[in-house]
Amino acid sequence: MLTKGDDYPLHQTSEPVAFAGTDRNFYDRYFFNGYSPDGSVFFAAAMGFYPQLGIVDASFCVIVDGVQHNLRASRRSAGERLELSVGPIAVDIDMPLEVLTLKISPGEGPLAGELTFTGRHFPIEEPRFVRRNGTRLFMDYTRMTQNGRWSGWLSVDGERVAVGDGWTGTRDRSWGLRPVGASEPQPPPGGNFSQFFWLWSPCNFEGHSLFFHSNDDAAGDAWNRRGVIVGDGGTEQHFDRAAFTVEWQKGSRRIARMTAELGARRALTLAPFGPIFAMSGLGYTHPAWGHGLDHGAELAVAHDSLSEAERGWGSPLAMHIQALVAAELSDGSAVHRGIGVLEQLFVGAHAPTGLSGLMDPVQ
Repeated sequence: MLTKGDDYPLHQTSEPVAFAGTDRNFYDRYFFNGYSPDGSVFFAAAMGFYPQLGIVDASFCVIVDGVQHNLRASRRSAGERLELSVGPIAVDIDMPLEVLTLKISPGEGPLAGELTFTGRHFPIEEPRFVRRNGTRLFMDYTRMTQNGRWSGWLSVDGERVAVGDGWTGTRDRSWGLRPVGASEPQPPPGGNFSQFFWLWSPCNFEGHSLFFHSNDDAAGDAWNRRGVIVGDGGTEQHFDRAAFTVEWQKGSRRIARMTAELGARRALTLAPFGPIFAMSGLGYTHPAWGHGLDHGAELAVAHDSLSEAERGWGSPLAMHIQALVAAELSDGSAVHRGIGVLEQLFVGAHAPTGLSGLMDPVQ
């Protein structure tokens, strides 16, 4: 059950707020993305709290004219859980579960902005993610996800972009256990990351939102999968037996087209059309700015950029991506067209789609 308290990074056990249980991998995270109606501008942001590690980090990224600009920041937290800022990046909770604002202060780097997210519906609660590597608990977390509309502005190198009519996107909140911070000195005998198949596709349509995700094992059996359609009025329709197929871009592990049969005559088709966003900009799998790392100072801030070529298949910084997609949802009598993202991370084998080896591309 989700409540307004879930929009604050205070998830923990029965200990005082400063002590989030005993597991070093406990985290509490915000994620946002947004895009212009034509897909020419894409932005994303994240802020993560790691109470056992004493670290808070945040990032803000914008793709414009084909270049992904990344702003990264990390600070030591001293246990404080309600200071929702890291250097130039801040999150304001204007109305819990409804309205939040991202604020990016201008500084030495190229990025700035003030962007307000207004939810289209009450957040959905995804099924709890629990995964073990042998006897080792690898993941145990909850995520709530919400589509919404954006307003405000952002700027890149002083060029201001107005954000308003038609700008949509997604935000989520997740909390629990994932591998964070420095690598474990003694990982499980089989390793921590030998197989992971992940699809996540929030989409915005006129009058309603759609969510589909799947975590599969190597045989293609889903250990966490769900499809949900949510009306702007808040009515939810859940699909627990959704099935999907993919067509690969040859010579890669990136999807050229995906279809999903949700059930109840609902069918989804996703076709990438816009820029590829490298999730490493938000710290995911980044070797130097991974989540929860201590940068040796009370505050560290950095800027960098990735060209389209540097976000191509084969780049270690672009194995985990979000692709803008044109979305079509058929209900048996009409086809609804919208826009969304298709997040992709594929490590190891996945028999139904033909993936083999650790990172072998599809030929």
